[in-house]
Amino acid sequence: MKLFGKKTDPVIGLDIGSTSVRLLQLSSHGSGYRIDHFAVEPLGEGVVVDKAVQDVEAISNAISRAIKTSGTRAKSCAIAVSGSAVFTKTISLPSDLAEADIESQVQIEANQYIPYPLNEVSLDFEVLGPSARNADLIDILLAASKSENVESRQDAIDAAGLKTKVVDVEAFAIANAFELIRKRDGVNRSEAVGLFDIGYDLTTLLVIKGNQVIYTRDHPFGGHQLLEETQRRYDMTAEQAGFFERNEQAPDDFEEEVLEPFQLNVVHQISRALQFYASSNEYSNIGTIYLSGGTASLRGLAPMVQQELGMTTRIADPVSGMDIAQNVAVTAIKRNANNLMIAMGLALRGFD
Repeated sequence: MKLFGKKTDPVIGLDIGSTSVRLLQLSSHGSGYRIDHFAVEPLGEGVVVDKAVQDVEAISNAISRAIKTSGTRAKSCAIAVSGSAVFTKTISLPSDLAEADIESQVQIEANQYIPYPLNEVSLDFEVLGPSARNADLIDILLAASKSENVESRQDAIDAAGLKTKVVDVEAFAIANAFELIRKRDGVNRSEAVGLFDIGYDLTTLLVIKGNQVIYTRDHPFGGHQLLEETQRRYDMTAEQAGFFERNEQAPDDFEEEVLEPFQLNVVHQISRALQFYASSNEYSNIGTIYLSGGTASLRGLAPMVQQELGMTTRIADPVSGMDIAQNVAVTAIKRNANNLMIAMGLALRGFD
């Protein structure tokens, strides 16, 4: 029996989004996890556009503020790059290859499939296990992103005094967090689940089966359309128009004239995304839909999606049922819960 096990340094999950930086840090607690540190710090307009970093200094300052607000002393973090900036492909190799031979073979295969010169990308791979098609093969997931996508985030993190321990893909981080929800909600591992992450300027459909993302696609639609329509109709600034995010009093005709048409547009976008998925090679029947992202918590959205599409629809809340440390503002974290899938998935990487 080991009396003095090696202590693992805590890892901060750091989600650099289009409108804010979200920080989450976990610790083991009983058979689950506890949220020890949490913060959300806003980013100005134009700092991140279509998931691409435009202002490294502004992000670094937001990270520094989040560290201070959360009270964490951890120095290691996990970050993610977005699906739109990442190329992924599953390849199959002979199962009897030695580990060193797998790495060299991956480089050869990557040269065939990745649409950029290899000296311009950050490349990684993960062995998924035996191939379902052939027992003599193993499936390997290739992931590559143009180096500039990683380096811009890395520069911001370095300037904030942190070191990057993990660079993940946003879709995989979401799937990692969904594993908590799957267990909590009793979703069968064999069931394909559709998860719609409705961001500020992009909506991503992920189809998760078991613990793997079998399909992902970005769609150019997001919560900014509701914000802009609210600004236009009521002649408000962006700050004033955010009343619906703060659960403040709305104009009398807001629900009927602005909110409901936007929600119907969300339903249309989800239906369209499902049609794209249905025509893909990865198609597997979806039984349940989960909604995540800042827009997902709009009052009445999930019931409307369920009614219009005839599919069980839930909000993806990775925080529900989790222990929360006394220093963490419970109200704030629950208010942001559906927007914490990426940060949660990244924070969980500290326990891999």
